[in-house]
Amino acid sequence: MEFKAYNIPIRTGHKYVAVFTPKDALRLDLQPGDRIKLKNPKLKKVYPLTALVDISDDDSVKDGHLGLFSETFKTLMLKKNNKVDVSNLEKPETVEFIKAKLNGDRLDAKQIDAIIKDVVEDDLTDVELTYLVAGSHIHGLSDEETANLTKAIVKNGQTIKFTKGTIVDKHCIGGVPGNRTTMLIVPIIASTGLKMPKTSSRSITSPSGTADTMEILANVTVTADKLKKIAETEGGFVSWGGGVDIAAADDHIIRVRHPLSLDPEGMMLASIMAKKYAVGSKHVLIDIPVGPDVKVSEKMQAEHLKDRFETIGKLLKMEVKVIFTDGTQPIGQGVGPSLEAIDVFKVLNNAADAPQDLKEKALVMSGYLLEMGKKAKPKQGYKMAKEILESGKALAKFNRIVKAQGKSKYELREGKYHFNLLATSSGTVKSINNKLISKIARIAGAPIDKYAGLKVLKKIGDKVKKDEPLLTVYADSKARLSGVKENLVFPYKIS
Repeated sequence: MEFKAYNIPIRTGHKYVAVFTPKDALRLDLQPGDRIKLKNPKLKKVYPLTALVDISDDDSVKDGHLGLFSETFKTLMLKKNNKVDVSNLEKPETVEFIKAKLNGDRLDAKQIDAIIKDVVEDDLTDVELTYLVAGSHIHGLSDEETANLTKAIVKNGQTIKFTKGTIVDKHCIGGVPGNRTTMLIVPIIASTGLKMPKTSSRSITSPSGTADTMEILANVTVTADKLKKIAETEGGFVSWGGGVDIAAADDHIIRVRHPLSLDPEGMMLASIMAKKYAVGSKHVLIDIPVGPDVKVSEKMQAEHLKDRFETIGKLLKMEVKVIFTDGTQPIGQGVGPSLEAIDVFKVLNNAADAPQDLKEKALVMSGYLLEMGKKAKPKQGYKMAKEILESGKALAKFNRIVKAQGKSKYELREGKYHFNLLATSSGTVKSINNKLISKIARIAGAPIDKYAGLKVLKKIGDKVKKDEPLLTVYADSKARLSGVKENLVFPYKIS
């Protein structure tokens, strides 16, 4: 059936929506939330869209007309009063698979692939997708289900394939502020002839993701074709994964996981491994920080994740090495996009005031990857990585990668305004709460304000005097700094 289409200037952000009058909805036997297929009859090359039905209770939509939310109208390449074809759709078969998971059944490879295909094509509602997450959270995903989920996410998204070269990668489970080792490891590894095509995430709940920090120095929204050329010529890159639709289904799933902070272990593992699998990585280093205020708080939990990563790696025919690192305090000084980029640049330039903990962790991890990629003999990787960094080769490689990706429009600087958080007593720093450090940086404006965040001046074990600065908070807004002061919870324990 044909309707005259018009644009409703509302964006949903991710779903296609069509609004009917009650009379037209009754004629088509449609209820709110039902699915329909929409097609622009003038354009054969524009594929039909699956949209969700909404019904107007006022006179904003007339009989015989169809109101389309902005994304829907634009994607169909319509103009005002163009005709649009509407046909009914049944619920996809994959809804039954989701019900099965919710009941505790295990899904096979074909069922998982069908679900992910529907996720990417927006054929599942957020409610249905939420039930998939809930079922995975309650009943878990087996190693085989997790491996099949990884393959399905890769199959239904962009991939980058290389004709030659050994490809290595790394991932950190997260939770440690300032942990920007990726931007140091990539140029060290790429300097040796190994390939390290690194797609990274933007911040969801942290003061900065790797992509947010790299964006201070280089363009991170780069096409898959261009990234492949950069990796072929320079050996590596650091880009935003969301800019090239690598593991696109993962972004949809993360969106519905986020409101309740649901993080089903199998989905988390598949999310990580899919991004490595999609670029052909054969050797992957997993960093699991362990500490009271990060994602993995106990050694037993870390050992469990290690076993699962290694098992899933074998199912995917990837060498996976897992290391446990210190998650008890921030790494480096800077927390926030530009402040972290300043730390990275200091390490690359072998500056006297470069944060040594960030440098050391990057060298240790680079050493493991050089050994895994057979560029260094066993137990010689660290030495090789250190020579590459201190000789200036890593800096030269990093500068070439930045040039290839395109230089950033941002400055490398701190926020215009700042204040110091002072010690309330003399003594020794016994602990630093990572979650509170991240919260302070976010209240200051990071990562939206690229120059906001903080500098950690004192670490665990340092002696301090009363009224001595422990950290400095930065922002480009005085109001933001006032907000930090009003909401501040002291993150240091001194005794």
